[in-house]
Amino acid sequence: MSTATTVRFRLNGREVTAPDATPTTTLLDWLRAQGLTGTKEGCAEGDCGACTVALRAPADADAAGSRWRAVCSCILPLASVTDQDVVTVEGLADGDRLHPAQQAMVDTLGSQCGYCTPGFVMSLFEATYRDDLAAGDDPGGCAARKRDQLCGNLCRCTGYRPILAALDAVASTAPDDRFAAAQAAPPPALGAVRLETADGRFLRPAHWEGLFAALATAKAPPRFVSGATDLGLEITKKGASYDLLVDLGALPEMDALDESDEGWTIGAGVSLARLEGWATGRIPLLARMLRYFASRQIKNRATVGGNLCNASPIGDLPPALLALDAELRLRSPRGERSLPLDQFFRDYRETALAPDEVLRELFVPRPPAGARQAAYKVSKRRELDISAVAAAMVVATDADGAVLYARLAYGGMAATPRRAVHAEAALRNRTWGPAAVEAACDALRKDFQPIDDHRGSAWYRATVAANLIRGFLDETRTDPAPGLPDRHAGTVVIGG
Repeated sequence: MSTATTVRFRLNGREVTAPDATPTTTLLDWLRAQGLTGTKEGCAEGDCGACTVALRAPADADAAGSRWRAVCSCILPLASVTDQDVVTVEGLADGDRLHPAQQAMVDTLGSQCGYCTPGFVMSLFEATYRDDLAAGDDPGGCAARKRDQLCGNLCRCTGYRPILAALDAVASTAPDDRFAAAQAAPPPALGAVRLETADGRFLRPAHWEGLFAALATAKAPPRFVSGATDLGLEITKKGASYDLLVDLGALPEMDALDESDEGWTIGAGVSLARLEGWATGRIPLLARMLRYFASRQIKNRATVGGNLCNASPIGDLPPALLALDAELRLRSPRGERSLPLDQFFRDYRETALAPDEVLRELFVPRPPAGARQAAYKVSKRRELDISAVAAAMVVATDADGAVLYARLAYGGMAATPRRAVHAEAALRNRTWGPAAVEAACDALRKDFQPIDDHRGSAWYRATVAANLIRGFLDETRTDPAPGLPDRHAGTVVIGG
């Protein structure tokens, strides 16, 4: 496949080019410049959903095919959609006949001032072709997934009741139309991209040799693109520019999801939405953390590797993977090496990656048989918010109840996500119960000295961190790996 030197993709069913695109041109800005103004700018940071469009992405499971996925166009570099299929609200209707997602909004009176309506319609469009939103034998889980489908779209007129009715009308109906036919086809093959402008360069290598060759000739350390849900904010909020952006989205082997007797292999390029669906029933701790990770649009783009390599102290994925003893597999021109995740985070936003090294995948070993496990996120809002404290815990005991294995990991408590090694040590060899937990809570003072900021005081964080261990004890008394029920009022759920 030849290397594209201009941005080319399929928009609403036809091939288009964007010859004037720069590495930091966003899909939203380009669409509006073409007169496709149904896609709106609201927050310009991926929070409000007014800019929602749909991309055709790889299937969520191992089956062949692809899926339409709602994404935020305001933080998506235009060059990243090269070779992909994009649908905007203008491309849904078939002549004078509205798409079912549009018709449902009309029928339920779901549009008030109308500003948010196109974004909601595009989220409903994805819901139309999802296969997991029909209640069946899972009414509670289905209801939670429906709320997740819309939590990234804001209606300032507070018209949510009719919009939810519109969602109920179209969810998982999958009409036999051109969009369903496209979804049944293999996902678009992503080729190499080389975009060079006066404002910088954008590269998307299609093989590892091309990546390492580009890194070897870079004048300055490049910025990697893997979903761009964080990098996009630098572009829209700070006006950032880059000498070199390197998109990792076309590299082979980055989208693996494999299961073995020893554990699970997760590619660094796997989206969080795909991981959430796959982890449900396999890795309950991980699936639980991902439920409130972000909006559906963000989870459809954000990747495992991007979240880890971003190295944010308040990232939600690192505590879960630290508690699961994840091991990273890193690739460079010198070959591959493995590194335990608890050795990866060096300092604030600093990792153990060499300048020419990329995270390819991670391996998650199976927890000890019968281990208690759960994950927690404490934030001001339940949906679409940043953690004040995040935690994940795995504890295994022997037949007499003595703790043989303990992993307690936290985010938001230090400059890096990390394990509470003193608290873990305080648990080991003690009988699992209130006395052991109180010893671990006391030991947390040696593990963390949290800061005061607008998300919470040091006292608040320290208190919450200890209370989560107490809650973990109570919540896992009857179920070692509890899931979150459909409706719940707190982070720790006791008695279902």
